[in-house]
Amino acid sequence: MPINSTHIEYDQNLHTWLRSRDVLAGEQTIRNAGTKYLPKLELQSQEEYAAYAARASFYNATARTADAFLGTIFRRPPFLKIPANDLRAGPILVLENDADLNGATLEAYARFIVSEVLAVGRAGTLIDWENTSEQRVYFTPCLAESILNWRTERIHGRPQLSLLSLAETVQLPNPADPYVHQDIEQIRLLQLVPRPNHPGEFQCEVELWRRIPTPNRPESEWALFDRLVPLRKGQPLPAIPFVFHGPRHSRPSIDKPPLEDLIAVNLDHYRLNADYKHGMHFTALPTAWVSGFPADMELKIGSSTVWVSERTDARAGFLEFTGQGLTTFERAMDRDERLLATLGSRLLEPQKRVAETAQAISIRQSGELSVLGTMAISLSQSLTQALRWAWWWNSNEKHPDNISTEMLSFEINGDFDSSHMSSQDLLALVQAWQAGAITHGTLNEQLRRGEIVGVNRLEQIQATATTAKTNTAIIPVP
Repeated sequence: MPINSTHIEYDQNLHTWLRSRDVLAGEQTIRNAGTKYLPKLELQSQEEYAAYAARASFYNATARTADAFLGTIFRRPPFLKIPANDLRAGPILVLENDADLNGATLEAYARFIVSEVLAVGRAGTLIDWENTSEQRVYFTPCLAESILNWRTERIHGRPQLSLLSLAETVQLPNPADPYVHQDIEQIRLLQLVPRPNHPGEFQCEVELWRRIPTPNRPESEWALFDRLVPLRKGQPLPAIPFVFHGPRHSRPSIDKPPLEDLIAVNLDHYRLNADYKHGMHFTALPTAWVSGFPADMELKIGSSTVWVSERTDARAGFLEFTGQGLTTFERAMDRDERLLATLGSRLLEPQKRVAETAQAISIRQSGELSVLGTMAISLSQSLTQALRWAWWWNSNEKHPDNISTEMLSFEINGDFDSSHMSSQDLLALVQAWQAGAITHGTLNEQLRRGEIVGVNRLEQIQATATTAKTNTAIIPVP
């Protein structure tokens, strides 16, 4: 099997991913795709098709919806839970300010992963160790198109990733010109193999393959460039340090992109718009016609011009479109726009003329919020798994899975209700805490979810907890 072989699910979904990328990129990318998204009409020449495509406009509801969903998810900042005063938390604190060695904060990295999952329904995180100067753990984001192949096996009673193939691009200096970089294609192959002299144990091995140009051959060949065994505290890794991100789960299997149905309707609207504009081009303006006038007679149209013919049967008039053909296109486009709103683009839906209660609005939006809520839970779990790997590099646990969510967790906002906690609810919450019905941790969590306090105020609340409980309700709030 060639090193650049792809998984069968990869081949089945690549077209969907590329289509999603094109639609989200906008009108110019859709236009450049030509007949891929706008087929030619029958017997249409290339010049006629160019004019036909130029008249069409792309109503990019998909990109606006994706931006709205991303803004909704990050309306509140993610919540990172780590033990206080624990030396093992040092790598996590470093990741908060620089997660990928390129200066992206942990929140910015999470935002990128969420945007990828929104776009194509898939992304990945490779957890690696910088072994030269900084000696620290970092994340490498992987696009869906770069995760070429994978395999899982059941090891020690649980499914584990046993093979992973990642496509990469390495920039090398060009010896002929120091200002130009040479891009070299590379494949990183990670495998989980039995550990020598340790029966029942496994280790992660990495191979780097590069495409080498071959003289006198049109295609380049792949050659093994390097082979290594990553180490952690002098011991090989017991698993492949990689986490999949998806809209519903973090398993290797590919899930349906959240915006796939929206994209299909959006492209249908684009084709309808092209036909509608094409029809308008030929029928919108009335066309003059005459009968019984000399063929060589020059006729001008204007308020000061009169057409006179010596023939008594001469006639003149205007051809004007009066049928229902274009109305059919208008109704079809209106239907697509309503479908776009129903499928998720609430920002594009016409505002209702009557007042709605908060409960009615909540019910009307429950479909979209349930999709976002499921995605927030899934990505919170997968990003927590990535952080477990980062914690594990400096801990004494045998396996990253041994680190519980009670010790370390990363939570993306899953509450999309913009209403704040009422004063009555706040009073009842504090009274319940004072009476011992709820713990102080539960109080803090409810205050944060109700947007009474931000994450940065929780430590201050913790410091004043004793004073607050002995008095009436001394809770620091903004």
